[in-house]
This record gives sequence, C-alpha cells and structure tokens, in this order.
Amino acid sequence: MKALRLSILALFSIAAMAGAKQPETQSTTIAPNCGINNTAFKAGEKVEFVVYYTAAKLINVTAGAGSFTTTLEKLNGKSVYHVVGEGHTLPSYEWAYKAKDTYETFMDVETLQPLKFVRNINEGGYKKYQNVSFNKSANTAISSEGVFKIPACAHDVVSAVFYARNIDFNRLKPGVDRVPFTVFLDNETHPMQIRYLGKETISTKYGKFKTVKIKPSTIKGTIFKDDDQMTVWVTDDANHVPVRIESPIIVGKVRIDMTNFQNLRNPMSALVKKY
Repeated sequence: MKALRLSILALFSIAAMAGAKQPETQSTTIAPNCGINNTAFKAGEKVEFVVYYTAAKLINVTAGAGSFTTTLEKLNGKSVYHVVGEGHTLPSYEWAYKAKDTYETFMDVETLQPLKFVRNINEGGYKKYQNVSFNKSANTAISSEGVFKIPACAHDVVSAVFYARNIDFNRLKPGVDRVPFTVFLDNETHPMQIRYLGKETISTKYGKFKTVKIKPSTIKGTIFKDDDQMTVWVTDDANHVPVRIESPIIVGKVRIDMTNFQNLRNPMSALVKKY
C-alpha cells in the first residue's frame, strides 16, 4: 500500500524532497553554506512522532510511529552526531501494511556535513539496505553500487533535516525567501528548497505551540499529490523541533505529529500550553 509507505518514509524525508518546479514569482534565494552553526540540538536528544492516515473521509487511523535519537560518537577518529531515525507501522494497522524503516546519519560535529549514511527498510516485504560513505575532500559518495560525484554541500535525507533545523528563519521574508540545498539518495543528487511561509500557532494532542511554517519541495513523480503541497511546522524557538507535517498524497493524506521530546538543547519556549 503506497499510501502507508509514505507515512513511514515521510518522517525521515522532511528535507529530502526534490524536483519541484521553481516559483513563478520573483523571490530571493538564500545561498547554501556547507558549514552551519549548530544551536538547535545536542547529543541525548530524542523526539517521538505518531503518523495518521486519512482517505476519502472514511478512513482516519493512527497508522505508525517513529523517533529521532541523537548520540555523540567517533567515526574514523572524528567526532560525529549519530542520528537514528526509526519508523514502523503500529500492530493495529499491520493487517493493511507492515513496515519498519531505519535511517541513520553520522554528521561532522563542526559542520553538520554527513560522513556516513545507512538506510535499512522493510516495507510490505520490499527490503533495501544501503551504506553510503561521503568523501567530502573529493566530493564523492561511495556505496556498494559505485562511486558518485556529488556537490560540495550535499546532504543525506537525515542530515538535511538537522541542517534545516539550524536555519535562522527570522532573517527570511515570508512567502518570498527560499533556502536551497542538495540531497544524495538512491545514487542520485536532488536539488531541493524550503520556502518560508511565516509564523503560526497550532494545536496538537500534546499542546499548543508557536511555530514556524515552511514548505519543502517534494520529489517529482512519486506518490505525492503535487510537488509543492507538503507543509511542515517547527517550533518557533531555538530548537526548531518538527511539531507537525502534513501532505496530501495520491490516495488520501498523511499527518505526522510530535508526541514527546527529551533532552532538548534549549528550553521549549514555543510551548504555549500542554494538554
């Protein structure tokens, strides 16, 4: 069931969507930077999510759950943030579709550039394992399928999420500015962008949050209903934790809500009221 497959993968692909058409209106593009100052997260952070799937107003179920966990480790003598993103369907929904995905990134602590990426997915019997090493001095990505030339600042799907959390949205103009960067996935590079839409207060089952509203572009030709329909709300504080993700897809709609957080780097000042 492709609709549910998206509900699992969307948790890890917030910033990995590419191939969108450029806006027809005049806009300002914020230039990418390989290095970025990390003020948004730290080792020990854990953020949990739940996934909802809706179709034709007749199906509205809690279909899956997942989490991001961050630790501090060493990789080839270099200090790295090891982020593990895990998503799975809930037992109550496995009759329709069963999936368990794990995405991992190992990011240089100083630049947040990925040095290694691991993808291990099992979706309805379809299995895929990838292990990618990034050689940033040679601008290459090395996997079992070969050596691939990549742009200097290329991310994997998980490191892109954590890079995006460090964007200073207060410097951007709502509806005008966009932030571009590149993601390497399935042996291909995908140029993508995030459009800043402004600020909004929203309510979830966890509580009421002040948020920053953004639109990542999505991969053209996949199961998304359109290439510019995904919307993400992140906390309007120094953490920029994703609170909600919504996207229509070919069959129905997916919504992902944050359900719990631990060991944030900064106080959760965006929380107006906890329910």
